[in-house]
Amino acid sequence: MLALIKSLRGDKVIWALIALLALFSFMPVFSASSNLAYAGKGTGNTVSYLIKHLVHVALGFFIIYRIHKIPYHYFRSISRILLPFIWLLLGYTLFKGTVIAGANASRWIQVPFVGISFQPSTLAFIVLMIFVARYLSKTREEPLTFKSSFIDLWLPVGITLMFILPANFSTAALIFSMVLMLVFIGKYPLKYIGAVLGIGIVSLAFFILIAKAFPNPLTTRVNTWEARIERFFNDDVQDPDEVYQIERAKTAIATGGVYGLGPGKSVQKNFLPQSSSDFIYAIIVEEFGLAGGLAILGIYLLLFFRIVIAAHKANTLFGKLVVVGLGFPIVFQAMINMGVAVELLPTTGQTLPLISSGGSSIWVTCLALGIIINVTKKEEEIAAENKEKAMRDTALQKMIDKQLKEDEESLIKSEEQKEEDFSIEDNPMNAVLNKS
Repeated sequence: MLALIKSLRGDKVIWALIALLALFSFMPVFSASSNLAYAGKGTGNTVSYLIKHLVHVALGFFIIYRIHKIPYHYFRSISRILLPFIWLLLGYTLFKGTVIAGANASRWIQVPFVGISFQPSTLAFIVLMIFVARYLSKTREEPLTFKSSFIDLWLPVGITLMFILPANFSTAALIFSMVLMLVFIGKYPLKYIGAVLGIGIVSLAFFILIAKAFPNPLTTRVNTWEARIERFFNDDVQDPDEVYQIERAKTAIATGGVYGLGPGKSVQKNFLPQSSSDFIYAIIVEEFGLAGGLAILGIYLLLFFRIVIAAHKANTLFGKLVVVGLGFPIVFQAMINMGVAVELLPTTGQTLPLISSGGSSIWVTCLALGIIINVTKKEEEIAAENKEKAMRDTALQKMIDKQLKEDEESLIKSEEQKEEDFSIEDNPMNAVLNKS
């Protein structure tokens, strides 16, 4: 185990924070999965859910380990290749995907023969952010026009969002906002960003009008979005399902107090839907109190801080943008999940990264973290190479100085020996002087 830990490369603080979040996740997941264990014809045994979560986390760390060994610049080309494949997956999910946990939208694909479900939108998030980072780093020194960038950059982004939006507005909105943030950091012209933002708002309005004008399954989703936003801003509007979830979450948080009820002693976990995923933060606060909730918030903020440092240290523009594009969404997603639990934000389907149960969400988060660590590993390798080069140069200089000193000493000894060997008795004029 120690040998494996020593073989890890990259930012050790990020490694530690990931491990800390993953280890902590077992307690709330084991506790909050009790309602799932009793659902349907369940026996109430939560051990199977704990083992399942253990497998998900173990595979997630395996993904991080394997990804952080691959040179990150390979992902530059891979993003272009994968993007059309992602569109096919998203299109299939939109029309043929499965519905899980009572959601009224098809967001999942069931993998044949293995029985694993995953959301292609989460994978699309990573591929799209790498694609945007690639474009910005490639065009940094080139003259940029809105027409060329619209075709090469915004058209692929728009196609991706078009497939995600009907079934998952929150994810589409998060992706769009993160892309805008990334292009702003990449010094994309502000006037073009404003134009894209305007096009996005008009496109969303047009989509809502079409869904309202022609009743279809999309109308249900649009009505759900409107109800959530309207209920959030207007307490008089009542949606029984939404009110039930929020009230249970607020009850759990209020019950927790400062120090909580203790691990596994949550009461609201038996009543709160999605207690092990979307609303797991409420269960954490109920069991570990305000102190535990603030501790989790602090870990995510520290992770954000380390991501900023990693982006600053990256030796290429592509590396900087990849770290920002993949790292910031993880932290922002965590903030959204916690904000929903305390009713600072409207209800969404965003999970708490590395803590909520669910295989695909954990694996995709680990994939993003693996790429981030990969970038920090490259910086570490460059620093190690520079240190080794400096050591070699120092050793070589010492050898040169030693040789020069030895040559100088040898030359001095040689001169002294010559002076000793040459005396007045050896002077040829001595014979003449003697005759005289």
